[in-house]
Amino acid sequence: MNNRNAGILGTGSYVPEKVVTNQDLEKNVDTSDQWIVERTGIRERRMAADSQATSDLATEAARRALQDAGVSPEELDLIIVGTATPDMIFPSTACLVQDNLKAVNAAAFDLTAACAGFVYGLVVGSQFIKTGVYNKVLVIGAETLSRITDPKDRNTAVIFADGAGAAVLGVTDPGLGILGVHLGADGSGGDLLKVPAGGSRHPASLETVQQRQHFIYMNGKEVFKFAVKIMGDAAMKALEQANLSKKDIDCFIPHQANIRIIQSAAKRLDVPMEKVVVHVDKYGNTSAASIPIALDEAVKSGRIKFGDTVLMVGFGGGLTWAASVMKWCKK
Repeated sequence: MNNRNAGILGTGSYVPEKVVTNQDLEKNVDTSDQWIVERTGIRERRMAADSQATSDLATEAARRALQDAGVSPEELDLIIVGTATPDMIFPSTACLVQDNLKAVNAAAFDLTAACAGFVYGLVVGSQFIKTGVYNKVLVIGAETLSRITDPKDRNTAVIFADGAGAAVLGVTDPGLGILGVHLGADGSGGDLLKVPAGGSRHPASLETVQQRQHFIYMNGKEVFKFAVKIMGDAAMKALEQANLSKKDIDCFIPHQANIRIIQSAAKRLDVPMEKVVVHVDKYGNTSAASIPIALDEAVKSGRIKFGDTVLMVGFGGGLTWAASVMKWCKK
């Protein structure tokens, strides 16, 4: 049973219906469409309805992934939700999704690695399959970042958005599936990207609300420098583990934070932009949801085919980073 190969059997994604354009933001924030596009590449983003929480987005993406994989909820052994915006502190969003799906046989937990959350979850979930503990694992990246983004902060208000993506992991043939991974963290950079209040350090109070400490704080310049370097480093380590080189990459799916970061990472890896999946212009930065949404769209549009070498790299608050390289196993 040990050392089985784990691969993705199906994908699904969901973005809320409400579209927020750069022109919409111009009305409330000191910014412009030109400023946003030049610095981030974002033209519009999606925002959850007032009635929607992270678990709602996650559940819809999960249903679509299960349908794509031909797997029933009862077959799931484990549900992992990568999110920085859970419905509540506890129970976990994964438990809420488990109930929504009626995945009665599945264990469930959340994983907090910010924008690297989905790839972190993918790596963790694949270990259960490789070691023979479980056969079917559902990994979801889902966020409602609009709920923790300060509408008055032009550095973050133009970037962050809502969405969800999911993948069903299962056993696959030798030589296919996940071949190389790399996870990393640097807690010394924790202050560069964070939500200061709402936890045990600074519980919610009148003061924390008045000081707007329940919103995302980001040191954009430092995060940019970190991202450009770590994307290439993490990718190379995952490729090395898989005994593959940069030339083997058929499809590169980076975290959709900023078009300039994506372009810098592609250049560093010598990957032409036509092999890079980009949707930051349509959806903004959806944190843990960005990579699985991009993956699902690339698969559904035929950009990823059986046997292709697919590289995914995410980075985010923590600081965290994660890379996974796989031979696509779904026919």
